Parts: sequence; C-alpha cells; structure tokens
Amino acid sequence: MARSHSAPRVARRARLPLLNTLAGLSLLAGIAAAAGLVEAPSGFDSTTNGFESQTQMDLDRATFEEVDGVAQGLGPVYNAASCGTCHGNPVTGGSSQVTELRAGHSDPHTGAFVDAPGGSLINDRAIDASIQERVTLADPIRTLRSSTSALGDGFVEAIADSTLLGIQAQQPPGQRGLAIQVPVGEANGATRIGRFGWKDQHASLVSFSADAYLNEMGITSPLQPHENTSMGNSVAAFDTVADPESPPTTAHPVSDDVDAFANFMRSTKAPPRDAVIAASPDAQNGQRVFVAIGCATCHTPDLQTAPAGASLGAGYVVPPALGGKVIHPYSDFLLHDVGTGDGIVQNGGPASRNMLRTPPLWGLRTKDRLMHDLLTVTRTEAILRHNNQARSAAQRFQQLSDSDRAALLTFLSSL
Repeated sequence: MARSHSAPRVARRARLPLLNTLAGLSLLAGIAAAAGLVEAPSGFDSTTNGFESQTQMDLDRATFEEVDGVAQGLGPVYNAASCGTCHGNPVTGGSSQVTELRAGHSDPHTGAFVDAPGGSLINDRAIDASIQERVTLADPIRTLRSSTSALGDGFVEAIADSTLLGIQAQQPPGQRGLAIQVPVGEANGATRIGRFGWKDQHASLVSFSADAYLNEMGITSPLQPHENTSMGNSVAAFDTVADPESPPTTAHPVSDDVDAFANFMRSTKAPPRDAVIAASPDAQNGQRVFVAIGCATCHTPDLQTAPAGASLGAGYVVPPALGGKVIHPYSDFLLHDVGTGDGIVQNGGPASRNMLRTPPLWGLRTKDRLMHDLLTVTRTEAILRHNNQARSAAQRFQQLSDSDRAALLTFLSSL
C-alpha cells in the first residue's frame, strides 16, 4: 500500500511516548487491582449493574419508555413523548438519530451570545399549531444537537471532581479542557463539575432528568416547575394540567418519574466493546495508534469511580454498586474547542461558547451519524473535522500510513 512520505517520521516520534503511556497504563492497572478496583459491568443486555434489583430496574425502564399524552402534561411545546424515543439504540438508554434544535444571536454591541426568545432550545412539536416554535432570521446562530447515550452514566456520576481536574491538569496547555461548576437542583444549588449534556450543563442524573422532562417533553417537576414559552410567549391557555405536572411524593421528593429516570440510568451497564474485533491484532495496533497521535489526550480511555460510600459533594454519596469501578468511556468529560463549536452558551459562560463536551466513544459502533450535530457519517470524516485544540491529532491522522490508519479505524469499530 502507498504510504505518506511523513508517516515513518510520525511513527518514530510517537513510539517512545506511546511505550511510556502503555507502561503507565499497565502500572495503573496493577495499582487499581491492588486497591480492590474492579471493571464496571458492561453489556447491551438490559440487565442491572447492581444499583437496583432487576425487578425495580424493569419498572423504572417502563417509566423511561412510557409515552405521555396531554392528559399527563405533555407539552404544550415539546420534542418527544417519551425518554425512550430519543434514547433507544441498541437498547433503552442508548443514543439515537434524534436531534434537538438550538438558536440565538450575538449581541451587536458586546458580541455576547443571546438566546432566541424563550431560550435557545426550539421545540420541534406543539400540542396546538398556533404555538409551534420556529427559528427566525433574527437568530442566525443555529445548531442541531444529537441525543446522547445514557448507558453507563451512573458510573460517570460517581467520578470525583478531583479525578476530572487531575486529567485536566495533565493535558498540555493547548489541549487543556474546561471544567465548569454547575448547580445541582436537588441539592439546593450546591455545585459539582458538569459532565452530562453537550455543554456539561449538569452534574447529576436527577437534575439532568428533570431538565429533559421539561425541555424535551414539556412536563414540569419540583426542580423545573415552570412551563416553557413558545418563542417567549405564554402557553398557559393550552396547559390544562396543574404544575408541577410530575409532583413530589413522600418516597420521592423530587418526583416519582424524575427519580425513576435517574435510577434507571444509574442501573445501566457501561457500553461494551465488540470482543471479537477488540481481540484482533489490527484493533490492538489501532489502540496504540489512537494514543500515539494524541486522541487519548481528550478521549481518556480509562477512568475510575470514587470508592463506595464516598461523599462527592452536593449531597451525592457513591452507591455500593457504582463505587471503586474502572470504566472505559474514552472521554475526559471536559469542554473543548475542536473547531465544531455550536456558538451556544449554557452553564459555562462566554468562554464555553464554541466548546463542547468530549463525546464518550464507548458505544461508538452503534452510531451511523457522528459529531454533536450528526452531520458527519464516516469516522474518517469525523476525525478530519477536528480542528483548533484537536488540530495536531487530526494532522497526525492524515500523516499515518495506510495500514496504521486502517488499524485505528478498526479499533474505533470495536468501541
């Protein structure tokens, strides 16, 4: 096969740091084993990771999949009638081809981002045609956002802030991610480092669930008690169910539904690798190439959750089933500018405008559309779309030999 003229030099430059990295990973693996850490359970088999009993997980999954109607508070503006509509591939809790639409504009005087009327989220559906939301010419900043997988997110919630900050500190200045402190609604606004959503806008699965219940389904809860508007205009005339539409109960002070969503996600296993492909020499070589060209700087292969019983702030205590586990998300869960930023500001302030969370690559093989907007459909094109903080990794990919490039793509096919 033809080779890039610079490929041998890239390979030689990468070899020593790669060997050092692999040696370090082996050492860490030994330390982890000595500390009693174990691999997090993985699989697309819809069975519990141990956080809940299988019976309870199945009940919570049914709530996650339940299709709500207007009588349950759906809308008046919304995107989908159930969580499962957007999170279902290859099993409930996974990702999908479904996107949401966001829009806004820059302030002509300050340059600051300004939401479209009523908020940057433009709901795709409404229970009455007269309140359908639409983007206008006044908001030229537009983006699609894909539905992310929630599988394994219970383990992500159980990662200590200090672990994420430790990864950040080890990143070269030019590739260093942004960690943002975000309020946890169920903890009276106490903060943790954000890790859920494309802008790291949430740090807990309860807050994440309540946000999605309102913004994707239009159903209010004690954490999100106020209905969205239709482009800034009240929808009260179309809202027949008293707020909060998912009320608190004695057992669930947030709400039965919101807690069920969060507990279901906490019970899911991590996305597994394809064992056959992962064991192949090409995939193993591809994993080494992945590290050597710098992809692992942001797509961190291995993380560990805090010990069971550890208090991580904002009222969160690590559950026994989720503590002391090693996971392989291929993400640092930090915000980065890789040249594909959508221009939208949420919890991260102006600095985050063109930043997005490093998307976890576990479960990548279940996706046929890629990047935050799903506008890229091959892995090669997705890599080459990287720029800015990821420019050097994309350039090294271009300089790889044909065989190393094929090996890297085989490795990605195993995730």
